[in-house]
Amino acid sequence: MSLQNSGVPSSPAAETSTVAKQRSAIFHPTVWADYFLKHASDSNSMGLLSLFEACHLSYHGDDILNDALAFTIIHLESIDKRKASPNLEKQVSHALRQPIQKGLPRLEARRYIQFYQQEPSHNEVLLSLAKLDFNSLQEQHRKELGNLTRWWKDIDIEREFPFTRDRLAELYVWMLGVHFEPEYEISRGIVTKMMVIISILDDIYDVYGTLEELEFLTEAIERWDVNAKEGLPKCMQVFCMILFDFYDEIGYELTRKGRSYRLFYAKEAMKIQARAYLTEAKWCHQNHIPTMEEYMPVALITIGNQMAFVALFLGMGDVVTKDVFDWLIFDDPKIVKASEVIGRLMNDIAGHKFEQERGHVASSVECFMKQYKVTEEEAKKELRKQVADAWKDMNEELRRSTTIPMVLLTRVINLAGAIHAVYEDETDHYVNAGTNFKDFVTCLLVNPLPM
Repeated sequence: MSLQNSGVPSSPAAETSTVAKQRSAIFHPTVWADYFLKHASDSNSMGLLSLFEACHLSYHGDDILNDALAFTIIHLESIDKRKASPNLEKQVSHALRQPIQKGLPRLEARRYIQFYQQEPSHNEVLLSLAKLDFNSLQEQHRKELGNLTRWWKDIDIEREFPFTRDRLAELYVWMLGVHFEPEYEISRGIVTKMMVIISILDDIYDVYGTLEELEFLTEAIERWDVNAKEGLPKCMQVFCMILFDFYDEIGYELTRKGRSYRLFYAKEAMKIQARAYLTEAKWCHQNHIPTMEEYMPVALITIGNQMAFVALFLGMGDVVTKDVFDWLIFDDPKIVKASEVIGRLMNDIAGHKFEQERGHVASSVECFMKQYKVTEEEAKKELRKQVADAWKDMNEELRRSTTIPMVLLTRVINLAGAIHAVYEDETDHYVNAGTNFKDFVTCLLVNPLPM
């Protein structure tokens, strides 16, 4: 009998390939999902909890994980009817509200450390190291926020832009959800400052400028000429100076490191952002409620994800190349678009009533209601489905072969998770910063873990 016909690998290389495929099959989440669907019982709640978390990695057509998710939710929701430990009940309750895949990594790490500490079998050395790691990184993050606060005060945002939201700490924590590692201090500083600038610009277009003034402001940004700001209201002139000075500062550092080409992409992203804000401002001034087909291409830009990724990548090392920026800005990658869909729709569902009260452009909720003549709840139900589909799009893209390094794709996933945490329970915790966001700031930047 030949080796080929016996099912035995005919060479070491073939053997390696066969083993790899077997291991891949054994450890694929769908295998475990199928197992638990057949063998799950009330006694393996931790296994069900792990399966529940794995189900959030599902993609389109993955029926086993989709079925497993519904299965685990039903059983985990009834955990209080079982003889489970209080610690397990807390873990389950938190997971059902905030899955790990859709959270802020450092916040979820802190919560897990606290859960782990309550386990009778926990390892004291491992627990101490985990706490030390968390507290050490928290101290670094606290110092970074201190530096950013000095920058905030130096440009006197509160006096120059009294109509804008004071959300520096919240924006920094949001960016921690994307980029928490100690080696990314420079990148975190750049992206937080960029998001502060974008937040001011958003408020200028939303609540401050007349349409004529906003058209002149957009032209000034398009021309990227410090003299183009002449004729604008004082606060817009101040904004242009802050914007151009910030880009000059970035450009100096990029040139010093031989990465000056990146400044072009940063400027291009800002121009794209301003154009989209202007389009929304025109809709608002004209009381125009666009169709979903009109609304989404513009609103996916104004949510700011692309701008955030550009800013994040500016301060990273050689892993970011010109091809990465071309991919991000000009290729409309599916994984980035999916993160934008999650951000835009969750933002709209959570904040559309507040935005309408302050005279904002119609959100996807209003656009969908008008176009399809449905109720608010029916519109939200469909938009929630689109959010769920966008998560599957991202998971699907992660499985594909790509030239984009995984460390960069992870930032896209992390931002989507941070967005989910910010708009969890359909409340805009960024606007209503006294709610969950206050707890985020306290846990991540104020209170260390007791050793």
